[in-house]
Amino acid sequence: MALSLRLSRGGSKKRPYSRIVVADARSPRDGRFIEKIGTYNPLLAKDSPERVKLDADRAKHWLSVGAQPTDRVLRFLDAAGVKERAARSNPKKGEPGEKAKERAEERAAKEAERAEALAAASNQGVSTEQPAEGDADAPTGPDTPESTDQPAEG
Repeated sequence: MALSLRLSRGGSKKRPYSRIVVADARSPRDGRFIEKIGTYNPLLAKDSPERVKLDADRAKHWLSVGAQPTDRVLRFLDAAGVKERAARSNPKKGEPGEKAKERAEERAAKEAERAEALAAASNQGVSTEQPAEGDADAPTGPDTPESTDQPAEG
């Protein structure tokens, strides 16, 4: 008989409460179990001692008999110091999907084009020089007599 240490859900709708039980792996999630070895209340604060209550001696006994804990129960057992949980690493999980990668490439291409356009505009000879101090008051534009080709009358 394959035994597992798992959570059995209780509580009402939107108010979860779980029992940590030893059950036959073939029995339903909330169905028949062999022994209740603790409780888990996810609504309490993470640092609350009432959040997870676990009978460590009974958990050690069932682990020695061959019961396999689920991931969540193994996390509780590790926190209680009953069984060591190996660290997992899934580098692909945090990697963006194909469409997100395509959008990022398009965005990078647009940024590169925009940077090239700005560099080309600044290299075209657009001057950013300030006029001389004496010339600052003198009007310069198409209506001034200096800029017209015809001599000033008068």
